[in-house]
Amino acid sequence: MNDSLIFEYCNYPIVPIKFLFKDQKTPLIEALLDSGGDFIVIPLPIAKYLGLNLIKAGTVDTAGGSTDLLKAKLSMQIGNKQQKNTYEDLEIHVSTRDDIPVLLGRYPLFEDYEITFKKKQNQLILKPAEHQT
Repeated sequence: MNDSLIFEYCNYPIVPIKFLFKDQKTPLIEALLDSGGDFIVIPLPIAKYLGLNLIKAGTVDTAGGSTDLLKAKLSMQIGNKQQKNTYEDLEIHVSTRDDIPVLLGRYPLFEDYEITFKKKQNQLILKPAEHQT
């Protein structure tokens, strides 16, 4: 992670991503950066499209009601052709509901980036964090 990733921020903090699993990959998806969430959550249709190996993870209460969660591992690319970062073997959660967007919770993005919301400049900036050793 060398340079900051800068995305347009119009009405919501949206980050362009792709998911990859084995030989399958999604097209570019607009994912909502969710500072109130703990982890990455994707809807079940995306998990099925990728052919993920799903494991039961429990039930959670959300603003939209209760949902069953599954978990899986995959790779995720953040950004586009000009600027991107890839996470390998990333654990994500899958909602059995199909009416939610892809949600990017605090892990791992908030650990790896200093995130700045510049609403007036229409920018969402992900600057690589300096990790303490």
